[in-house]
Amino acid sequence: MAPPTATAEQCSIRLSVEGMNCAGCVGSVEKALKTVPGVSSASVSLAHASADITGSDLRADDLVSAVDRAGYKAKAVEKRASVADQRSDMEHRQAHHATAWRRRTIAGVIASIPMIPLHLPASWTGLEHVHGDLTWYTWLIVALSTFVQVYVGSAFYKSAWHAATKRTTNMDTLIAIGATAAFGFSAVVLALHLLGMDPHQPLYFTESAGLLTLISIGHWLEARTTAAAGSAIRELLSLQPDEVTRLDNENDSTGQTVPSADIEPGDLMLVKPGDRIAVDGAIISGQSSIDESVVTGESMPVQRSSGGKVVAGSLNQTGRLIVKAETSGTDTTVSRIAEMVRQAQSSKANIQRLADYISSIFVPAVLGIAALTFIGWAIFGGENNWTLALVNATTVLVISCPCALGLATPTAVMVGSGAASRRGVLVKSAVTLERSAAINLILFDKTGTLTEGRPVVHHADDEPLRLAAALASASTHPLSRAIMNAAKERQIDPPRAAHVDESSGKGLTGQVDGRDVQVVSPTVARHQGLAFDDDGDEATTRSVVIADGKLIGAIDFTDAIRPQAGDLIASLHDQQIEAMLLTGDRRAVAQRIGKQAGLNPDMIRAELRPEDKVKAVREAAQGGHVVAMVGDGINDAAALAEAASQGGVGVAIGSGTNIAIEAADVVIPGESLDHLLDLMHISRQSLRTIKQNLFMSFIYNSVAIPAAAFGVLGMQGPLLAAAAMGLSDVSVIGNSVRLKWRLARYFRRRS
Repeated sequence: MAPPTATAEQCSIRLSVEGMNCAGCVGSVEKALKTVPGVSSASVSLAHASADITGSDLRADDLVSAVDRAGYKAKAVEKRASVADQRSDMEHRQAHHATAWRRRTIAGVIASIPMIPLHLPASWTGLEHVHGDLTWYTWLIVALSTFVQVYVGSAFYKSAWHAATKRTTNMDTLIAIGATAAFGFSAVVLALHLLGMDPHQPLYFTESAGLLTLISIGHWLEARTTAAAGSAIRELLSLQPDEVTRLDNENDSTGQTVPSADIEPGDLMLVKPGDRIAVDGAIISGQSSIDESVVTGESMPVQRSSGGKVVAGSLNQTGRLIVKAETSGTDTTVSRIAEMVRQAQSSKANIQRLADYISSIFVPAVLGIAALTFIGWAIFGGENNWTLALVNATTVLVISCPCALGLATPTAVMVGSGAASRRGVLVKSAVTLERSAAINLILFDKTGTLTEGRPVVHHADDEPLRLAAALASASTHPLSRAIMNAAKERQIDPPRAAHVDESSGKGLTGQVDGRDVQVVSPTVARHQGLAFDDDGDEATTRSVVIADGKLIGAIDFTDAIRPQAGDLIASLHDQQIEAMLLTGDRRAVAQRIGKQAGLNPDMIRAELRPEDKVKAVREAAQGGHVVAMVGDGINDAAALAEAASQGGVGVAIGSGTNIAIEAADVVIPGESLDHLLDLMHISRQSLRTIKQNLFMSFIYNSVAIPAAAFGVLGMQGPLLAAAAMGLSDVSVIGNSVRLKWRLARYFRRRS
């Protein structure tokens, strides 16, 4: 597939980037990309080894060249590759990265193990200063150390050299200089001895090999744990099958097995019991129980039959289905969810800006500190001044660790957004995850949000309900469905109706049991000279039933509140989070729903236009609140966007309109309003983990660098520094993985 080139007015291009090892690398790549004309933003992900660039009149070749000039390799990737290709590429990249570091680690460990017992006797006997003739084990140490320097160190030297040729530095610059200093010093001492001189200086061949090996262990563990933290995308992509049975027509009993990526809208697919649905579509034949937990987060299966919608990744449990595809195989719900999760994991939270800034100046600052350390010890170090200068300067270079600082935020964001996606909650960016942790006021739309968005019969006598159900059986109107559901619940068997006619604005008419029956609005009845003394409750919608010109009765409808709405509001109040209802409906309706949900009457706003909702969001934010606006309709889209612009979060209900979903920062399952609690718990725990990671990173560097500069770690400083640096990386990533376990325990308790 040819690399994509975009020349549209506003476009985006994704690159895969090889050779990045730390936050400094990320900064270098971002800086290089932003120098390309037309680039408005560039987001580089160390975890995904990728870069997302947006701007105008972008060309992939220009972006690739910019990355190459920065010392890294890049290539354009196709965003809409098949699910199988996406999963394969991700697994291959992560496996290749982890395997390369594992090989270096194993080689370094195998070479270092025999060096340690040989090195220790030399230290005890003073032979490490190369007194007398060189022994066989001295030469063995030299040979093994040289092997480690060449094979294990090659990755560090290559990266550092690339950076140097581009007049920049990275973390590998520090490692390469430190290892070279230790090895080179030892080589000079050894050469002087061979020339008949006795410089009375120790050899650091073992320390040089040891620090490269220990840092390689850290990189290997980092590659493994980072892959584990980012497993959410691979798990999502694995839910969509690679192949599907495509049918020529409904009567085709066998079909043809084709890659799911080849499916186009309109194609027919056979889905057998136990199969996962490959592409979003509609059932045209069959009925089944379907597990949709991949999308909704709900464990209970749902019944679907002819005409029902199905989504990719759902599990067909019982029946044989023929499904008509409504999307292509590369643009399914699963792939879109995976893309949203990937974007969230690659994006940057505000709290990361400080870490990025520090990382950008960290390596040059450390080089300066190391130079001052060397000069200081060389002048004031006493008898062994040159040795102490070299050891302590090398220790400063090795112990410095911007990697932990750079990994503090993205690893926690990867875990948090991945956990949210498994619950059916889609968080579109790291900034959203950060903001969600601070929410203290949630503004709810009513219809389709706090309520189910469909009418139910609130009150009706049996006879008018029986006659109305006879006519409603021929209608698909929401009120007709509500009548049929109510009749079914009361076990009323409606008679057969004849000559049924449905007219917009007039209602239903027809013949039932030989009588002329109408189901109309009170307004239509009044025009016919018919009216009830009781006009009904203001908070309900009314239809009247007329038979042979006489009023038989009325049917009152209401919008049913979601079952979990009351518990949700109570839980929010327990967490000191305020809740407010914003609706365009009548005040009486709003008050009834608000009362049922447990809202304070002062927190209910009714008869609002879309611009009024926007104003309410703005006023709440300017009043000191971090606001979340929750809605599902087109009329909520502006308020959802306003919440984000005011430093809050827009939350769309998954069953709502596409416009609302596009405008929102978070999408929650349509039938799971209580997933708002999941969002806030995940965001709070993620932010807590980010702060812990940053604290550990700052404390590590603020203590370790001065300790190294002042010689606290002694003559074994480089080796101890290598171990400490690797431990700092692993501790930060391990803390993020621990977040995954904590969230898993929380959700097990909730389920």
